[in-house]
Amino acid sequence: MTAPGLLWVVATPIGNLEDITLRALRILREADAILAEDTRHTRRLLHHHGIDTPLRSLHAHTAPAKLLALAAEVAGGAHFALVTDAGTPAVSDPGRQLVTEVRARGGRVEPIPGPSAALAAVSACGLRADRFRFLGFLPRSSGRRRRHLQELADDPAAQILFESPRRLPALLRDLAPLLGDRRVAVCRELTKMHEEIATGTAAELAERFPETRGEITLVVEAADRDEGPRDGDIDADRVLRAGLRAGRRPGALAKEVAATGAMSRSEAYARLVALRGVDEQE
Repeated sequence: MTAPGLLWVVATPIGNLEDITLRALRILREADAILAEDTRHTRRLLHHHGIDTPLRSLHAHTAPAKLLALAAEVAGGAHFALVTDAGTPAVSDPGRQLVTEVRARGGRVEPIPGPSAALAAVSACGLRADRFRFLGFLPRSSGRRRRHLQELADDPAAQILFESPRRLPALLRDLAPLLGDRRVAVCRELTKMHEEIATGTAAELAERFPETRGEITLVVEAADRDEGPRDGDIDADRVLRAGLRAGRRPGALAKEVAATGAMSRSEAYARLVALRGVDEQE
């Protein structure tokens, strides 16, 4: 019986061609073929590092039948390296479907970690982002887009998203009334010659970027939990203590407080445990 093959999910540079791991270079040389979003783009990377592994295309318009055929090849023993144009594959690109199909057929999938525009932006922008949510590209339809923007503004965690330079000014203008003084970072052309990281309110950045070019990663800072009470805020401790006295189930009580946006469900549950211990001591 033929041993199942292997799909390597290989992170490649987001700009600077030197930003690639030694392991990734070895895998790209050893693979039977490299599955690339844009073979012309990936060929430049391979040429730079002296790699001549055959290239095959896998992009957003790849037919489902071809995806199934590639997965079947891996199941039959092929060793493929999956790459995207920039950064880590299968995150906001079509590689996820292939990963799913390979795993469904018993093939092995191994991540080869490396560059990520989202993490690069968070690490260098200086905004609060201990907890963050990655959104990728927002929907283009106006109704769904508005709902996503409202959810983004209501979420106290930091938000990371991608946007095209053409739509960036409109996005910043839409975010301005929703975010108020909450800071935003526009990270443009990361690791490239014209890299730029600008921070400020969405309104300030909308004025700074009436038009722009290049790859854009946007970071919305986490809400400031150290601010004093504002209109509409709740006293979470008071609600949690009242719920404990009433004999409410901790899980349901934590979910109720999390729904107000005062803290996450896990934070509310941890606070419940702490308060219960204090009350018992008293």
